[in-house]
Amino acid sequence: MGLERKLRLFIYARIVVSFLFLASTILLSYRDLTLADEHLQSGLIRLMAFSFLFSLCCLLFLRFRRFHSFIAYLQTIWDLLFVTVLLLFTNGILSPYSFLYLLSIMSAGLLLGGREALYTASLCTILYGSIADLQYFGLLSGIGLSQSDAQQLGATHIFYTIFLNLMGFYLTALITGFLSARARESEEALREKTVNYDELERLSTGIVSNLESGLLTITPTGRIRVFNHYAEMVTGMTQADAYNTLLVDVFPALAGITENMDARMDGEFDFPLKNGEQMTLGYNAVPFTDSQGVQAGAIVNFKDLTSMKRMEAALKRADRLAALGEISARMAHEIRNPLAAMSGSVQLLAEHGSISENDQRLLKIVLREAARLNGLITDFLAYARPSSPCKERFELRPLVDDMIMFLASDSHFGKVSFRNLVAAHILIQADVNQLRQVLLNLFRNAADAMPEGGIVEVESRFQLSGADGFHKVPAAVITVTDTGCGIDGATAAHLFEPFWTTKTDGSGLGLAVTYRIIEAHGGTVSVESPPGKGCRFTIMLPVTD
Repeated sequence: MGLERKLRLFIYARIVVSFLFLASTILLSYRDLTLADEHLQSGLIRLMAFSFLFSLCCLLFLRFRRFHSFIAYLQTIWDLLFVTVLLLFTNGILSPYSFLYLLSIMSAGLLLGGREALYTASLCTILYGSIADLQYFGLLSGIGLSQSDAQQLGATHIFYTIFLNLMGFYLTALITGFLSARARESEEALREKTVNYDELERLSTGIVSNLESGLLTITPTGRIRVFNHYAEMVTGMTQADAYNTLLVDVFPALAGITENMDARMDGEFDFPLKNGEQMTLGYNAVPFTDSQGVQAGAIVNFKDLTSMKRMEAALKRADRLAALGEISARMAHEIRNPLAAMSGSVQLLAEHGSISENDQRLLKIVLREAARLNGLITDFLAYARPSSPCKERFELRPLVDDMIMFLASDSHFGKVSFRNLVAAHILIQADVNQLRQVLLNLFRNAADAMPEGGIVEVESRFQLSGADGFHKVPAAVITVTDTGCGIDGATAAHLFEPFWTTKTDGSGLGLAVTYRIIEAHGGTVSVESPPGKGCRFTIMLPVTD
């Protein structure tokens, strides 16, 4: 308890006591005029009134902090003077109010400390002993204290009374000082613990807010309490919005946690974002109890695993394709050499004049298929051993415009309408020729998916890319969207594998080469196809190396 609060309590107590003493004294003076003479009554009334006014003045000065210590000493001095004057008004050594010195000592000990309590006990002894001695020798007869009353008690009785009061004063001072010191130590220890608890609370709040994973707590009824910053970023809800909301309303896939609160649970689930995309979240939930050991709810920790899942799939695909590419590249070289010899021999036979017309037609078929096979091998070698990209910064929109103009004369794209929605300020850092090949492969794929015609839209934007909300990096996003029939999930899973195709005359290398080129740029390419809404290829390229 602070000094100001102690002073305020003691002043309030003095005001109440003074008021009651004053009221009772006035009441008795009117009811029984023979109780004491008029001089005594008026003196007591003035003393109580002055004590009442003194307490009010001290209470007013408490609002100034610099006077607190002065007021505490002034209170102790006033208590001593008040009790001494009261004894002089009430027969001195015969007064029943000498016990009030004990209250003065206790007040000094609580307000100022043990040492001041001993000083106050010494002053009380001096003042009380002086009143007894002066009254015994008749030196206080002028103020109404009878010498005969003291002498009737005898010197031995007076000395014994002074000695008993002295012992009481000092014992009270010692006990009050000890208790005051213990109380002060307890307050300081409590204050230190309170500060530590506040510091721990701030620390825990900071840790929870800055975790690179989602953290929330729920009550036994499944209502959310803690909802950290990561959870806000994932769900788009604030702590205030999520507070007291049912867990199943935010994460429907976690309904099992509220149904089985006692068990530890972990797993993965897909969470739909507001932009329509899906995020894969891994979670674990553990129950927790309060200080009495009663179950208080569960702690749920979750983290975005989307990029990790994509990375795992990409690594598996890369390992599979690397092994296949290495073997296939060697085979392609072995096939190309005899193919070149066969093609040269057929050309020589075709130039010989003695070959019949039917044989000439057969030789042309052989040459055409040999050329097609050679082109297939060339494409595959480009996929198996892609050249390192020569990156440069360039505007994407003019490149798309040039490609649309170039394809306008191609009969394969006769029924296809292109929309270049790329903003004029978009700058891409990539190999121009390789990116042109990527877009050409995607355009051809879109045209094949729309035999009756349709629309191909090309868009681009910048966005932050990354799994979690704290380590995202800027990336350029290019999307190519068609209005074809789309593809199912099973087809999309194999779409970038070499030689895998759903076309009767396709080689299965176009999208595989596209994947390798974007991979060499340090980017990613993905496909999504809502049923009946066409197909969208999304390319993400890092803005800087």
